[in-house]
Amino acid sequence: MDISPAQHRITGPTGLLLTGGGARAAYQIGVLRAIAALARECGAPASSPFQVIAGTSAGAINASALACQADRFQSAVADMAEVWRHFRAEQVYRADSLGVMRTGARWLTMMSFGWMLARVRRIKPRSLLDNSPLESLLQRMVAFDRLPALMAQGHLQALAVTASSYTTGHHVTFYESLHEPTRWQRSQRIAVRSRLGVHHLLASAAIPFIFPSVSLEVGGEPEWFGDGSMRQAAPISPAVHLGAERILIIGAGRMHEPPGHRLTSGHYPSVAQIAGHAMSSIFLDALAVDIERLERINATLSLLPHEALGRTSLKPIRALVIAPSQRLDDLAARHLDSLPAPIRALLRAVGVSGQGSTATGAALASYLLFEAPYTQALMALGENDTLARRDEVIDFFGWQVPAAQAAALHHRAGAHLAADGSALALRADLSPAAALPSTGAGAAVPP
Repeated sequence: MDISPAQHRITGPTGLLLTGGGARAAYQIGVLRAIAALARECGAPASSPFQVIAGTSAGAINASALACQADRFQSAVADMAEVWRHFRAEQVYRADSLGVMRTGARWLTMMSFGWMLARVRRIKPRSLLDNSPLESLLQRMVAFDRLPALMAQGHLQALAVTASSYTTGHHVTFYESLHEPTRWQRSQRIAVRSRLGVHHLLASAAIPFIFPSVSLEVGGEPEWFGDGSMRQAAPISPAVHLGAERILIIGAGRMHEPPGHRLTSGHYPSVAQIAGHAMSSIFLDALAVDIERLERINATLSLLPHEALGRTSLKPIRALVIAPSQRLDDLAARHLDSLPAPIRALLRAVGVSGQGSTATGAALASYLLFEAPYTQALMALGENDTLARRDEVIDFFGWQVPAAQAAALHHRAGAHLAADGSALALRADLSPAAALPSTGAGAAVPP
């Protein structure tokens, strides 16, 4: 459901928030493809419909790639889809036997025999996996040098990337913008104006324990950063501070489980199950809480008379939330065999096993499964979920459907999926639940 702020017409910039989730971020590309299809049908301008773009973790990568082509939204989405459609784990982290031995096996050895061995042998493993291939991919995928011109030409207002500082404990929003917004700093979270680059993305996407932390400068001093989803108490806040008055939020997991849903097992949880639970806590929980907070504030603001609303720093925000209509753990469980053999062996060592409905530890794998069968299935799910809510999406952007085309729009938008052979083939991989729409929300935030 898309709940608009009562008695308040929103005409300001439109924002996009892309959350974290590792390989789950392929779902975002499916949503964006559906939006691009609807934009074409409605005759929307060629430039991006988003003036403010914010991203965290893998969502920061998608956000930056989209922002750096803000003048050509359709081709930007097509380029991103091409990358995600043909993803291989080797493009993100070393998945060969030697690479896994140098990182994962060494790290697991430290867990097994104690960090005293590291002191004796002077071994200091930094992460479970080596993500050096990701840097090369990002250098080709994201043209940060285009940002100043795009902002000067009016195609983009701001781009924000978040990361978490291991050095200070602060959650930091690095942003590049045309205009200097009012500086914001809250408990344990600050904003830093920067010239964004690939290292900001590597820092934002440095999943704890899985990928190595990255050094960035803050106030002229180096700090070590990890995944931006950690300690992210208010994920929607950066987009609002940078001027967005309506925000499309694309999640990486279901916002609510159906009543009575419960996974039962009489076995003690494996390391993989515990790690998957921790990952979900990092990547999913903060967004759900923030959306509920926005709904409450928005409801409160709707009770204020217009003159009182003008005296508060709070402002109504319209938010449309699109999130997966089915459990991505279950989707990942069907594709575990697509992982390279060395990675499967490493994951088995921590408790990821089985296939399909009998799989265990699939939640952890769902964040690391950078393989085409899984990413294509996620993209197809994102397209289906979005097109199922086409009227909400069109209304959110304020697009107009020509009367003569209104009846045919739904048919043609659906045919857009069928025209893509990969998406058509993947429909069989989606459960009937994929047709169920997710929920949207309207809200307001404190500055």
